[in-house]
Amino acid sequence: MTAENAHPDTGLLAPEPSDVPDAVVDPAALEAAVLDTADAADAPGVAAVGTVDPETLTDDAADAGSDPADADVPDAAEPPTGDAPADDQSVEQTARAQAVAAHPATGTMSPERLAIKALEQRLLGGERKLRRREVAAGAGLSLLSARKLWRALGFPNLGDEDVAFTEADLTALNTVVDLVRTGTLTEEAAISVTRAIGQMTDRMVVWQIEALVEDMVHQQGVSDAVARKQLVGQLPALVDALEEVLVYSWRRQLNAGVQRLAVRAEAGLASSEEGREGDEDDAPLPLARAVGFADLVSYTSLSRRMNEKTLAQLVQRFENKCAEIISVGGGRLVKTVGDEVLYIAETPAAGAEISLALSQAFNDDEILPQARVAMVWGRILSRLGDIYGPTVNLAARLTALADPGTVLVDSMTAAALEHDERFVLLPREAENVRGFGEILPVELQRGQGKGLVLD
Repeated sequence: MTAENAHPDTGLLAPEPSDVPDAVVDPAALEAAVLDTADAADAPGVAAVGTVDPETLTDDAADAGSDPADADVPDAAEPPTGDAPADDQSVEQTARAQAVAAHPATGTMSPERLAIKALEQRLLGGERKLRRREVAAGAGLSLLSARKLWRALGFPNLGDEDVAFTEADLTALNTVVDLVRTGTLTEEAAISVTRAIGQMTDRMVVWQIEALVEDMVHQQGVSDAVARKQLVGQLPALVDALEEVLVYSWRRQLNAGVQRLAVRAEAGLASSEEGREGDEDDAPLPLARAVGFADLVSYTSLSRRMNEKTLAQLVQRFENKCAEIISVGGGRLVKTVGDEVLYIAETPAAGAEISLALSQAFNDDEILPQARVAMVWGRILSRLGDIYGPTVNLAARLTALADPGTVLVDSMTAAALEHDERFVLLPREAENVRGFGEILPVELQRGQGKGLVLD
C-alpha cells in the first residue's frame, strides 16, 4: 500500500493510537545491564558480564540505562548503622543501601567500560539520548508504526523510559518512511526490504565476530572468552574497512542481481520451454534455474567423533570449497544447512559444470568425505533470499538417491544437456519418489573438456 491507500488505522503512517500496550522489555533491560556493569565484572562479589539475572535488575537501572554510580541510592559514604530500618523503608531499599556500602561507586569507569562506550558511540553515531517516543515523533510516526520498522530490523522491544536511541536512529527511520510517503515503495515493500537488511546484517555480524574470535584464539593462544573480551579493543581499527567492503560488495551484488533476476529472466524462461508441455507443476513460476544440492556423506557420524575445533574446521572447509566452486561457475550459493549446500545457476550447462566440479572436489579432498550431488533444471520462485517450488523439492529427493561421489539429474534436465559434448548421461532404473511418483534418474558424468578451472 502507498501513503494514499494505506489503512488509516493500521498503516505505517497511521496516527498515534490513544492506547498502545507495551511489551515486556526484558531483552533491552538485560542488554543495558550487561553494558552498564562491564566495569564491575571483576569486582569481588559482583556477577560477571553475561551472567546477569534479569530478575535482580533494579527499576532504575533497567529504565534509565545509566551507570550504577548514577542510580538513586543512599549515600555510600553513610552506611547503615545496623539500627532497625524506619517503618517506611522497605527491605529492598535496605538491601540496596547495604550493597552500595559494601562496594561504593568510584565515579570512574574501567578502561574496558570506556572502550565499550567509545565503540558504541562510534557505531551508533553518537550517544544514546533519545527515547522511543521521541524518535517516533521526530519522524512523524506513531509509536506503533516505528515499532513495525524496528521489529523488521530485528531490534528488541524497549520501554518508554529507555534512553536507547541516537540522532542516527531518527535519520534512518526518516529515510525508510520517506520512501513510503513519496510513493517510491509501498508499505509492504518497505518493511520487507527493511527486514532483509536486518536479517542479513545480523547473520553477517555474527559470522564476522566468530571469524575474528576464532582467529585470535588460534593466533594468540588465548581462550574463547578472553578473545571475545579483547575483540572490543581491536574492532575500532576494523570498522571503517569492514563498512567500506560491505558497501562495495552490496553494490556489486545488486548489479549482479539486476542482471540475473531482471535483465536475463525472460531469456531463461524461453530457454526452458524445450521439452515441456506447459502443464508441469512449476509452469506458473517466474524464473528458470538449475537447482542443485550437495550433501556430505556420513557427516552426522563424523561430527560425533570430532571435537569443537576439528568440527569447525570441517564445516568451514566444506562451505569455503562450495562457495568458491559455485562462484567460479557463475552460480549463486543460496544457503548452507549443516552438511548440505543449495545452489542455483542460470543455465542447465552451468549447473552441470558446478555439480560435477563439486563432486570431484570432494572426491579429491583428503579431509572432507565424499558428497551426493543432484541438479534439476526447472522453474522456481525466489523470495526472502531463498528459493521455492517443485524443482527445489525434486533436486533434494534426487540427492538422497545419488551414490556417494556421483551426480544425478532428472530426465528433463538430461534432455537439455544431451547434445552438449561436455557431458555424458547414463540413465538409471526408474525410482518411485515421494511427491513425484515414478521418475527416471540419470547419472551425469564428465565428457569432453576440462570443466571448471579453479585457481
